[in-house]
Amino acid sequence: MSTDPAGVPPVSRQEFDALFAALRTWGRWSPAGRGAWNRVTPDHVRRAAALVRNGTPVSLGLPWDTRPGPDNPKPALHYMSDLGDVEPPEPATHKDFLAADYHGKGVSHLDALSHVAYRGQLYDGHAAREVIGAAGARFGAVAALGPLVTRGVLLDLPAVDGAGWLEPGRPVHARDLAAAERALGVRIDEGCAVLVRTGRFRRRRELGPWDVGAAGAGLHVDAVPLLAERGIALLGADGDNDLRPSPVEGVHSPVHVLAVAAMGVPLLDNLDLEALAGACADAGRYEFLIVVTPLNVPGGTGSPVNPVAVL
Repeated sequence: MSTDPAGVPPVSRQEFDALFAALRTWGRWSPAGRGAWNRVTPDHVRRAAALVRNGTPVSLGLPWDTRPGPDNPKPALHYMSDLGDVEPPEPATHKDFLAADYHGKGVSHLDALSHVAYRGQLYDGHAAREVIGAAGARFGAVAALGPLVTRGVLLDLPAVDGAGWLEPGRPVHARDLAAAERALGVRIDEGCAVLVRTGRFRRRRELGPWDVGAAGAGLHVDAVPLLAERGIALLGADGDNDLRPSPVEGVHSPVHVLAVAAMGVPLLDNLDLEALAGACADAGRYEFLIVVTPLNVPGGTGSPVNPVAVL
């Protein structure tokens, strides 16, 4: 098979559509708008809570970034709306305003099942034009997910490679995920949240920002069947989970399509996994309790989030 300039084998649209059909879980769960999150039972949550040993909480959210850059073309907004300069009585109050076009590269966020449609259809076969309107989504909205609490697994790929980061454009294949499991002594299992570290933010700190939409390490589509076989409930990364550029002609975010639209797996994009990588290395274990609390936005296609891992 021929390769593109980055040495990544291309995937034809026909091959991709066959993979989509093979991984599709439509009709499996009720309520369908929660998708694969239906896998997480109270027993999963109790077992995840039992993983807390030293009680160390680690924030996974990026700072609220109001500065434009090549990896933040739509900066978040933050300004003071009340500086406390009012007449008595006391106390004075200080208020601020926050806003973000968060589905991008600069805000840590959760993608709900209404976020991604493929060939006009959302997860479970809902026609996007019929359930998505000016008021938001009538199916697969983020409010249907609620708080997400389960066992988390960190696959620290640069640590396995003995490097600081994966270079932009580096694909992560199924064999890389399996090798990381062996090297780190952890296993992906049913109902867990898989977090994939590529070292994006360490590279950014040391070398500066770049256009991660044009070149970013991420999952190749051939890694997704392994995640489907293991029955994951949530997938996240320090990028947007997808390899950039996409190996699938005509599909700019194929992992988003397979995870969200085919498998019903919500995604966490743009996590800061550097502190978690250090905490896991110090603890000698790469599993933990993870808590994700999206905003309760009726009709929302996702939410900014600051997930917390607890070791």
